[in-house]
Amino acid sequence: MSTDVIDLDQLRARLSELMPDIRRDLEALTRIPSVSLDAFDQAEVERSAEATAALFTAEGFDAEIVRAGGRPAVIARKEGPAGAPTVLLYAHHDVQPPGSEELWESSPFEPTERDGRLYGRGAADDKAGIMAHLAAVRAHGDDLPVTVVVFVEGEEEIGSESLPATLAAYGDRLQADAIVLADSTNWAIGEPALTTTLRGLIRAVVTVSTLSHGIHSGMFGGAVPDALTALIKLLATLHTDDGEVAVTGLAADSASELPYDEPRLRAESGLLDGVELIGRGPLLERIWAKPSLTTIGIDAPTVDTASNTLVPSARAKISMRIAPSQEPMEAFEILKDFLLDRAPWGAHVEVALDDQGAGFAADATGPMYDAARTAFADAWGHPPVDIGVGGSIPFVAAFAERFPDAALLVTGVEDPDTRAHGANESLHLGEFEKVCLAEAALLARIAALPRP
Repeated sequence: MSTDVIDLDQLRARLSELMPDIRRDLEALTRIPSVSLDAFDQAEVERSAEATAALFTAEGFDAEIVRAGGRPAVIARKEGPAGAPTVLLYAHHDVQPPGSEELWESSPFEPTERDGRLYGRGAADDKAGIMAHLAAVRAHGDDLPVTVVVFVEGEEEIGSESLPATLAAYGDRLQADAIVLADSTNWAIGEPALTTTLRGLIRAVVTVSTLSHGIHSGMFGGAVPDALTALIKLLATLHTDDGEVAVTGLAADSASELPYDEPRLRAESGLLDGVELIGRGPLLERIWAKPSLTTIGIDAPTVDTASNTLVPSARAKISMRIAPSQEPMEAFEILKDFLLDRAPWGAHVEVALDDQGAGFAADATGPMYDAARTAFADAWGHPPVDIGVGGSIPFVAAFAERFPDAALLVTGVEDPDTRAHGANESLHLGEFEKVCLAEAALLARIAALPRP
């Protein structure tokens, strides 16, 4: 596809003029602490939805706040020319908790620029996704080349529990030829990417019990096992000595063959000097396509409050990332059977499902993907690479199931140093402008495709 189907210079100049206002609106959204976890003030999530709806209403969209039993979402629509394709733009307005403010170099909900990056919770994940959509729309003004439907979810960070109900209730309003899901990352600064695979997710709670009540460790220790030690011993069976997942029967897929070495992985992950990598095989397969197991929480007496007691019961939460092709409940049953078969010393073991989400593998071919790759080249000067993401975005699979005929384009505003979900989350402002230009160009290029 050639550049002559769009006026790229005009789009670039228009976006350059718009970026100060785009940034102002992004900072205003970032100041709203829209944490969707129950423990936080849900009035802020409502305020965030209202602010998002107002932004699109101001651009001539018919915007509405909708609910399907969960947090508020925004659906907005603006018609393009008669017969033009329809493009659905997805983002989410809820954010992760800030965590300890002591770990932040500036207040998490006061956006602050340092060295070309905008710091703040949600500045990247995913309020920048909202603003990339808005920037693309503003760049075209009243001459939208396609019909645009915007769907901004309000509970992505807590698992999108009501998304299936939302898609069932409002799916007819969300039908589109292409869906741009702006909640992923790019390969590196200056190197754009399309996300074509995502690992799935299983979270399970493992409870180990050895006693009906706590007893004196001095009187019975040495003959009677405590539950916490049994739990630790059980968790240790999940990996081989070199850190490979020991659970047999799980699927393992292949990953893109991109240059990625150990020094880059160590730098991007913050791995401490002397700490070894775990697992086997190419690094990108380990973090994008093979299963992984992590103990993310343990309920046990704290060090400061512990007594000399054999603990009767202990539990842990395990996060298992599964290959994009793996069926989640199949993987859970494999994990459950593995743990039950390895109960140490006859301890009573229970394994309960906490959460699950399907992976995603796109058929990244066809005219919509061609248009996307050309639009990225418009903005960056070279086409994107196809990447996988080791994290899970369950809503992508939900969209794929609900809209099987739409092209799913998983894009994003993040880069390897964004630190989404962590302290000092940030957005690279130079890359963000390119994301906005790429999306504006994408709308024009989709409009120029031959209609079936």
